[in-house]
Amino acid sequence: MDILLITLLFLFCAVLMAVELFILPGTSIAGIVAGCCLVGANWLVFDRFGLTVGLWVLAASLVACCLMGWWMLRSKTLERYSLHKSIDSTAATPEQLSVKPGDEGVATTRLALIGNADIHGKTVEVKSADGFLDEGTPIVVVRVEEAQVIVKKR
Repeated sequence: MDILLITLLFLFCAVLMAVELFILPGTSIAGIVAGCCLVGANWLVFDRFGLTVGLWVLAASLVACCLMGWWMLRSKTLERYSLHKSIDSTAATPEQLSVKPGDEGVATTRLALIGNADIHGKTVEVKSADGFLDEGTPIVVVRVEEAQVIVKKR
C-alpha cells in the first residue's frame, strides 16, 4: 500500500506540473500542489523505507526533475505555446501622429507634466518639458516620440 501511495503521489506531481505548464500557466496553484506532492512522496519514502532507500529515491527524483527541465528547454514544446507575432501598432491617436516638431498651440488644461493641448484645432495629449504649465499657456512642440508629444512654453 505504501508503494502504491508513493507512486500515485509521484504521478500526481507529474500530471500537476503538466497542467501548470500547458493548461493553467501562471496561476501557480497546480505547481505548488505538485511541489507538495513531490515533497510528500519523498518524505513518505524516508519514513517508510529508511534513510538509504530515501536518499536513492530523492536523488532519482532530483535527477528526473532536472532531466525534465532540460528536456523542456531543449525541445520545441514551449515554443509552440509562445507568441511569435511582433506588435507593431501604437497607442497614438491620429491627432498625435499628425503633430510635428515646431507646431504651436495652446494648453487647454493645466499641464501637470501631462495634460491636453489644442494644436492646429486638434485636442492632443501632451507632456510638458518645462514642468507645470497653466491652462491657456502658449506652447510649442519640441519632439514627438511614438504616442507622446513633448512640448515647452513658447
